[in-house]
Amino acid sequence: MARTPTTHDPFNAIAEPKRRELLQLLEAQELSVSEIVDRLGWSQPTVSKHLGVLKQVGLVSERRDGRHRFYRTNAEQLKPIYDWLAPFEHYWSESFDRLDDLLEQMKKQNEEQ
Repeated sequence: MARTPTTHDPFNAIAEPKRRELLQLLEAQELSVSEIVDRLGWSQPTVSKHLGVLKQVGLVSERRDGRHRFYRTNAEQLKPIYDWLAPFEHYWSESFDRLDDLLEQMKKQNEEQ
């Protein structure tokens, strides 16, 4: 079966670790391509390529100010991904709770010895 192009599917787009890193950087601030290049240490073509994919699937928005373009994460478009992941949160919470219990037991055993 042919793989869905990353340019049409947000799930495939965020499967790339560099794109997730880029989304995190743009989460709290709007940055230009040159600012992104400086902060991440990537080449300008790499940044532009990943921004293009994220923009096409709607995960980043672009604002133009003269010749400059500024990018920001479009959090609203991340909601379908969050909605899909939300049921798994219960699993991880339970797993961490069990791990906390186990670590507490081990700590008590060490203190008794």
